[in-house]
Amino acid sequence: MNVAQSAIRQSPLLVRAGDISFRRRGLMLPIAVVLLLVPSPQLSSNIALMACLGLGAALLGQFIRSATVGLAYIIRGGRDHRVYAEQLVTGGLYSHCRNPMYVGNFFLILGLALASNSWVFALVGVPLALAMHRAIVAAEEHFLRGRFGAEFDAYCARVSRWVPMLKGLRATIAGMQFDRRRVLVKEYAKPFDWLSAIALIALVNLWRAGELGGREWLIALMLAVIGIRFAFWVAARRIANSSPPD
Repeated sequence: MNVAQSAIRQSPLLVRAGDISFRRRGLMLPIAVVLLLVPSPQLSSNIALMACLGLGAALLGQFIRSATVGLAYIIRGGRDHRVYAEQLVTGGLYSHCRNPMYVGNFFLILGLALASNSWVFALVGVPLALAMHRAIVAAEEHFLRGRFGAEFDAYCARVSRWVPMLKGLRATIAGMQFDRRRVLVKEYAKPFDWLSAIALIALVNLWRAGELGGREWLIALMLAVIGIRFAFWVAARRIANSSPPD
């Protein structure tokens, strides 16, 4: 079975699960918060290290998401809470990976797992999030194949579903105009997100362990992340209120 065929022949049950997950995807962060409240053994006794690793993974995930939106925005936010796409976008990072936004999400979730320093979150939250994303992709591919047919088949044959092709990535980025305004409006419209949660949970873990003293640099870093994130939200609100995004 070739790449295109593997992308097309989705299990009907998986597609159905993807449709449900797509409608309920906004529950991912609340579910994560609940899991973070469950008492759990620690992944590591070095809380500061886990906080830094978690923040690093999350920043990478946010960078991937921002680069994706800034280079070639894809309207797959759904319509009436259902999978929908106006056109088959294959430019920007989508020419290197079919699901760069979900790859970014993976690093955000990984970042929260590391920063939480929780085995419960790592063993429950991460697999649950990955399963939901896999199901959503199945539903999206089912829709795209039905709408775009052979064009989508050809796209699947040349571009991987998950693993980015690094060859030509620099040329892709250099050859496109980065839309900072769109990134602000599309990525920072909400005042709180995964990145904010990671910084906050890292501070809470340090406080619980009584390790805030002597960690002024780490505290300042996490507060800076939260502060910059809030500033981006304010900027996004101003842009959204002044005129609709392109």
